[in-house]
Amino acid sequence: MPMPIRYHFTQRFPVSAKRAFEWCTSFDPEDPMLMGEEGVERQVTLVTEGVIVLKDVFHSEKGVIEKEKLVELYPDQLSWVSTHLSGPNKYSQFLYVITPDGKAASTLSFTGLHLEYEAKENAQSLAEILCLEDAGAWKLLAKAMTQELKKKVH
Repeated sequence: MPMPIRYHFTQRFPVSAKRAFEWCTSFDPEDPMLMGEEGVERQVTLVTEGVIVLKDVFHSEKGVIEKEKLVELYPDQLSWVSTHLSGPNKYSQFLYVITPDGKAASTLSFTGLHLEYEAKENAQSLAEILCLEDAGAWKLLAKAMTQELKKKVH
């Protein structure tokens, strides 16, 4: 039986909530690179409006790992849910909600349910590690978002 690991963090964006949501949910094969992940191939498949499947293939010293995720978009709520359909953390689920911080800023609230099938550490330690890794990836994404959107303004 998998060990459920729950964790949460926030990330501020210097752009409006609507622009942040649009940028975050315009999934692209280059996204893993923006998050600091090398050797990852991403396929983006639009299933229907508001439903996307992401297939990530990781190439590492341990071999090839594939993860398939179902992403449901809720534009009216500026939120989305990502559920792992396959891979080492099958059925893990992540909730992303963007809230306005005035007219020109916003905050992402991330809530993760990571299912760990091969836990080598206790839940608290693993939650701290996952939180640091994911929050770090979102810091990189926030930087990329800021750079890209500022170019479009000028």
